[in-house]
Amino acid sequence: MTKAPFVAMSATTAALGTALGSLALQLRADGHERYVESVATFSVLMYITAALVVVTWVRDGRPHSN
Repeated sequence: MTKAPFVAMSATTAALGTALGSLALQLRADGHERYVESVATFSVLMYITAALVVVTWVRDGRPHSN
């Protein structure tokens, strides 16, 4: 498998996590406390997903044994 899909997926997911983290901070600053926890949780989930994509990428690069 080529590495391009893994790189694009991981970078996009991490960028989404960063954008959502920024949105959570902005929501907190604007006083919308009831939305902050949900957005922050989703941001963390995006970072975890990006990390799992990287793990999949590394595991895909290893030789397969039958």
